[in-house]
Amino acid sequence: MSQAQWTSLLLGGLWDTLYMTVPSTLLAYLVGMPLGILFVITGREHIMPRPRLNAALGVAINFLRSIPFIILLAMLIPVTRIVMGSGIGTRSLIFPLFVSAFPFVARMVEGSLNEVDRGVVEAAQSMGSTTWQIIYKVLLPEALPSLLNGAAIVTVTVLGYSAMASAAGGGGLGAIAITKGLNVRKLDVMYAASIALVVLVQIITIAGNRATRRIDHRKR
Repeated sequence: MSQAQWTSLLLGGLWDTLYMTVPSTLLAYLVGMPLGILFVITGREHIMPRPRLNAALGVAINFLRSIPFIILLAMLIPVTRIVMGSGIGTRSLIFPLFVSAFPFVARMVEGSLNEVDRGVVEAAQSMGSTTWQIIYKVLLPEALPSLLNGAAIVTVTVLGYSAMASAAGGGGLGAIAITKGLNVRKLDVMYAASIALVVLVQIITIAGNRATRRIDHRKR
């Protein structure tokens, strides 16, 4: 395989990987972040206690998180066909990746918000702040470093799921490593695609860590 073919193969795989990972992660945050915020604030001792709603949310999030991605991928094929127009292919995998990721996002958001000093929240309550003011002016700003770090973790997790998505006919670096490398005994292709995935994970992780350190006022 010539250098031009190597470059074309890996760049195509990289594009497909990002094409699956970025939209599904953004969609997961559109659903998972409000869900995580709602789960936190409806806790028994938080700003809007709703024990029954909180328990129902906890059960739903835990149920979705407990399903392995490859099984969820198969279960969602009929729904994916309706939503995406096809049950297989790189584009169609955005939907199952989103469904698998948003419960994880909700838990990451929960963990970040629970790190916020309760004294700060109580001080805001004592000054007459509304629920929305506490969320947007206290909880989210105080939890932002942890939220950014969590976003990097979520992105890497979705990236890992996308590598398994070749089972549904998806593309990306994972598919190259399996279908064009391992299955046909071309180990050089498999290792090259795997290394490209590792490099991409490292870039995301380093970027997340640097962004977290840059805005974390607690460590200054």
